[in-house]
Amino acid sequence: MKVRFTPSARAQFLAAFIYIHRENPTAAEDFRKKAERILSRLQKFPQSGRALPEFPDLPFREVIVAPYRFFYRVKGRTVWVVAVWHGAQLPREPHETESI
Repeated sequence: MKVRFTPSARAQFLAAFIYIHRENPTAAEDFRKKAERILSRLQKFPQSGRALPEFPDLPFREVIVAPYRFFYRVKGRTVWVVAVWHGAQLPREPHETESI
């Protein structure tokens, strides 16, 4: 199983990293490392994230890398991270993208 980001999710992750880095470079590196560790677990346990509380009937799941939520979907042998949102944001319904 591979973990990949859609282009929009990668941009959101990089924007979060840059935002944190401006205030605290060490915290930004810690955030990146924690995200890598949590997302790498999805390679072995792709269903380990929880269903989205706001959209329980959709096939998307999430893992938390405080204070961010990483939304993903399993398709075939790939875990696609489709969005990265700050926990204070109210998520919109996730959608399929051309990249998946």
